[in-house]
Amino acid sequence: MPRDWDAATYDRISEPQFRWGAEVVGWLELDGDETVLDAGCGPGRVTELLLERLPRGRVVALDGSPSMIERSRERLERFGGRVDFLVADLLEPLPLGEPVDAILSTATFNWIADHEALFHNLAAVLRTGGQLAAQCGGAGNLATVVTALKGLGADPFRTKFFATPEETRARLRASRFADIECWLHEELTPFETERQLETFLRTCALGEHVAAMTEAEASVFAHEVATRLPGLELDYVRLNIRARLA
Repeated sequence: MPRDWDAATYDRISEPQFRWGAEVVGWLELDGDETVLDAGCGPGRVTELLLERLPRGRVVALDGSPSMIERSRERLERFGGRVDFLVADLLEPLPLGEPVDAILSTATFNWIADHEALFHNLAAVLRTGGQLAAQCGGAGNLATVVTALKGLGADPFRTKFFATPEETRARLRASRFADIECWLHEELTPFETERQLETFLRTCALGEHVAAMTEAEASVFAHEVATRLPGLELDYVRLNIRARLA
């Protein structure tokens, strides 16, 4: 299973991911009565926007992190039975009872090492003609952080996967997707203070690096990475994906 997260801290600091995700929600063409899978719902902030576009519909909120699902339950309680919550691994067949009309995913696919298996599993639960709208870290993502990690002799994101649009189009076609649009864009993300940057690094980009560290060790490691960056900013590159299942 994927690692568990500090959902409370992520919920508090993930304004960039929320902003990016809000735009991706707008890519979906919805009548309001569909069933949509949110593949990597996190603390439910983007899921909430999705549910507001589905006044007669439903959402399956899926995440690999139990703490993220619990945070989503709290946030989305007002939607009652229109949300089903599921802890699952996107690298395994997804235990959905029936196909969904669309799949949304934001800030998740870069955590999945095998995109062939990922797209195969998503296609298996999407109805014919159903939409996929997704965004994740893409090729060149966080290049300055990679350089800093290498300088410290640390693993430069071995467990993350930053794909190119060309690679992604080929993998989507192999899983029966059509009408494919894939492109990259840069999202330079500034922070006001060193403390904000280091907290963000520990919780998001360096989460797996610090998972086995003590609190003190994690703080020192995040500080060492931050001091090697050009400034108080992160050079995100987003991979955007739109497609339909043929």
